Amino acid sequence: MTRRKFICGNWKMFKTGAEAAQLVRELRTRLSESGVQIAIAPPFTALESAHAALAGSHLQLYAQNCHFEKQGAFTGEIAAPMLEAISCHGVILGHSERRTLFAEDDALVNKKLRAVLDTRLAAIVCIGETLSEREANRTWEVVSRQVRGALSGISSEQLSRITLAYEPVWAIGTGRNATAAQAQEVHAQIRGLVRELYSAPAADAMRIQYGGSVKPENAAELLGQPDVDGALVGGASLKADDFARIIAGAKLTI
Repeated sequence: MTRRKFICGNWKMFKTGAEAAQLVRELRTRLSESGVQIAIAPPFTALESAHAALAGSHLQLYAQNCHFEKQGAFTGEIAAPMLEAISCHGVILGHSERRTLFAEDDALVNKKLRAVLDTRLAAIVCIGETLSEREANRTWEVVSRQVRGALSGISSEQLSRITLAYEPVWAIGTGRNATAAQAQEVHAQIRGLVRELYSAPAADAMRIQYGGSVKPENAAELLGQPDVDGALVGGASLKADDFARIIAGAKLTI
């Protein structure tokens, strides 16, 4: 089956509200409706400014994280219903920076995913191995554990609101990226695991993004792989021209 390409820009801890609105305006002049699903994920403080600037466009708004409770005494946290209330379309969960810097494990990612799916929000769930794990030939051991952990207790009906993002940790912000062949190998394995856990139709429908130093120069080759259904873009999404060129690369693969 044909899966719609999905490109999401993760802005991490960059851009004030005013800067986010300016970048959205720049993107809107460069991005037209193309058959590619496009989203941006600004920091929490810029979400409402970005949402206002996105009004009437085909670009979607994602948050970078959320808590697993609907409300409570969790100073500094944001709940999924709060994100839904300000018109976010979805949330990124389990990013490697959350896992490594904030000690988020598979069980916590699963709790957050369940909370997101209790709303109308969609989710991008990140998975990926470190350099030491890859060099120890443990890539699939780690990735399969993360997929199983994230999807524990998730129904086949809920899968349609989940995108998996394979992000080898050693390729994030390092300038290194997995080769197209390396990305395709792991993506195919992930799809095979979804087939095992759910069904062939569920696996065929599941979108799996690649993330990790995605740039205009390598986007088309990566996105041209049969099991690579999009990209979760970091630094290159902070520059309108670079992000637009990555989208153009995605169009070439449709």
